[in-house]
Parts: sequence; C-alpha cells; structure tokens
Amino acid sequence: MGNPLNLPFDPIERAHDNWTHRWGASPAMAAVTSVMRAQQILIGELDGALKPFGLTFARYEALVLLTFSSTGALPLGKIGERLMVHPTSVTNTIDRLEGQGFVRRLPNPSDGRGVLAEITDTGREVTEQATQALLGMEFGLSCYSDDELWRMHEMFTRLRVDFGDFPAPVAGSAERH
Repeated sequence: MGNPLNLPFDPIERAHDNWTHRWGASPAMAAVTSVMRAQQILIGELDGALKPFGLTFARYEALVLLTFSSTGALPLGKIGERLMVHPTSVTNTIDRLEGQGFVRRLPNPSDGRGVLAEITDTGREVTEQATQALLGMEFGLSCYSDDELWRMHEMFTRLRVDFGDFPAPVAGSAERH
C-alpha cells in the first residue's frame, strides 16, 4: 500500500482553479494531471505487490512478455519494441532478471551479433505467483467496474492511435467483453 496524501482538498482541482483564473479553464490540464497522479499511485501499488517476488512492474512485464512468446525467448530489441521502452531500459531490466536467475541470455541464432533473453523455469514460477498477486488486487483498479475499465482502455487506445503507436482497430474486429 502506498502513502495516501490524506489532504482535506483535491490538489488537482485546486491547481485547475488557479489555472482557470490565470489562463482559462483547461479540461486537458486537469485530465493530464489526474493521469500522471494515477500513474504514480498505480506504480506504487503494483511495485508494492511485486516486491515480495523481487520484481518491479517493469521487470514483471518483461517476464510476462517472455512467457507469451512461443519459445520463451525474444531478442532484446523485440522486447523493447513490445514494451515500448528504450534499449537501455531493456538491457538494465534483463541484467536484473538475469542476476535473479529469472532469465538467461543466449546468442541469437538468426543474428550473429544479437542476444536473446530466455525465461527460466524459476522465472516462469515467479511470473505465475506474481500474476496471482496482481490479479488478487485487480492491478490496483478495484474501485472501477469492468465496464468502466473497458471504457478507460478504449479511451487510452484512442490516444495511442492518435500518437501513432499503431493503426486504428477496425470497428467490431476485436470483441473483448
């Protein structure tokens, strides 16, 4: 559990009131500030739940990605691409996971200079245990209904499409719920 602020007022509302008096109302400012605070809260909660497993959420994501691959191994560049992180972050993440015995590095047979990260049996076990812990706390989002969570996901999907992460999904092509 994180460290709640326990303030007698909403600092984001207060900031927006001040903003409005100076520059005019900005729902975008209020929304982005709320998103950033939500991210702080969630990372704190998720990392707290993963700490008993020796993981951070970033390391957990890498392990999950490796469990999803058909061979349990992926090139480091592909890991960075799929997790949408800088190559240096991937290297640091894999270094830590390797040090914990959760992954091992292997030469990439299809790229003589490349390296694969492969999940170990210990890595698979810890991933399963950590996943159960995250599911048990609903990834820190238990205050929302399933319908609200799907709407939230759809709203952020639109932002990611607009940014250029991937093309817009075809309407009706991916029924999720």
